[in-house]
Amino acid sequence: MLVIVNAFVGGMIGMERTIIPKFAEIQFGIASKTALLSFIIAFGITKAITNYFTGKLANRFGRKNLLLFGWVLALPIPFILIYAESWNWVIFANILLGISQGLTWSSTVVMKIDLVGEKDRGLAMGLNEFAGYFAVGLVAFLSGYIAQKYGITPYPFYLGIGISIIGFLLTLFFVKDTRKFVQQE
Repeated sequence: MLVIVNAFVGGMIGMERTIIPKFAEIQFGIASKTALLSFIIAFGITKAITNYFTGKLANRFGRKNLLLFGWVLALPIPFILIYAESWNWVIFANILLGISQGLTWSSTVVMKIDLVGEKDRGLAMGLNEFAGYFAVGLVAFLSGYIAQKYGITPYPFYLGIGISIIGFLLTLFFVKDTRKFVQQE
């Protein structure tokens, strides 16, 4: 289940990666290189900071709780992008996405490592990365296709609405916290 959940995590990144430069140009008149740099920096910095704290917070608040909170933060992102009135809204959405990704992706990594123990940690990481990045590519392709066929907004962002709702619900109802597996080691 965690591999599937992480595929949805990756899908949230994929939703915007192929279309944001064109979105910036069409909606806000921003040159693609400027747009790429600012939204990637906003995402990257916040994800890196959140990654750093997720391990510590996972022991304090529980892995599943962090995963759920990450999904809660992901829920408004597509709506912010659909209704963005300025480029600052897009930057804000990517700050939320960075925090969400830091919590969700890192939580799924920690949870898989909890489940497999010391000897299969590499396999757990490999499965996590495969599912996440496969979904990044697949959803990036789909959002690009949808943007080409139906327009840059709002239709490609509907993918993100579906992804965030399904990811949240899968986590809420089917993912179990894995802290007890660490205590058994």
